[in-house]
Amino acid sequence: MDFSTKIDSFLYALIDKGAYTKVLLGFKNTLLIAVLGLIIGIVIGTLIAVIKVVPKNSFVSRGLDKISTVYVALFRGTPMVVQLLLGYFVLFPLLEIKVDSLTVCIIIFGLNSGAYVSEIMRSGILSVDPGQMEAGRALGLTYASTMMKIIVPQAVKNILPTLGNEFITLVKETSVVSFVGAVDLYNAFKYIGSANYEYMVPYICMAIIYMLVILIISAGIKLMEKRLRASDKR
Repeated sequence: MDFSTKIDSFLYALIDKGAYTKVLLGFKNTLLIAVLGLIIGIVIGTLIAVIKVVPKNSFVSRGLDKISTVYVALFRGTPMVVQLLLGYFVLFPLLEIKVDSLTVCIIIFGLNSGAYVSEIMRSGILSVDPGQMEAGRALGLTYASTMMKIIVPQAVKNILPTLGNEFITLVKETSVVSFVGAVDLYNAFKYIGSANYEYMVPYICMAIIYMLVILIISAGIKLMEKRLRASDKR
């Protein structure tokens, strides 16, 4: 089968057989899992980062620090696909929680991202001048208020490129969600390939779509960095 025939076969499955609907669903799910996963990860990661940097002068702060350390080690020490399988086939059934595969993927991706974002955010917080904390406390703000209103916003600005890289990683890692039955770009193009036992063109198209998405995200991150640098100069 020559390449032009492969393309014709791919277009027939994509358009005439209606496989484009599966591609659109897979594209939507890929972005949904990555975006919501990053949002959950930023929330969890910020909380853990704050726990890590606050003074350990009480039983509660020391206990939370140990729990967060175990959490980070667990999610950074196991592959994403293992976490998905454990979440879908073990954790949620044991808790008798009935959720669909897409929801499980969003939750697990968010928990996984939280472990990585926590270390990113912690380094960002530590990069902020300690005098900022002293200034906030001198103005009468509590430690928590100073952290959330002054320190964390500056930390986010410092780590924006790294957060962008985390988002890109999440987009690429969505290719494993088919292990728990969720439809993503990989699953959609695999379906097209299996319809006529021809995988070359579907997989090439899949790779092109992933690259275009990553290029758009990278361009968006660079634009945000440029605007932040411009605001700093002003």
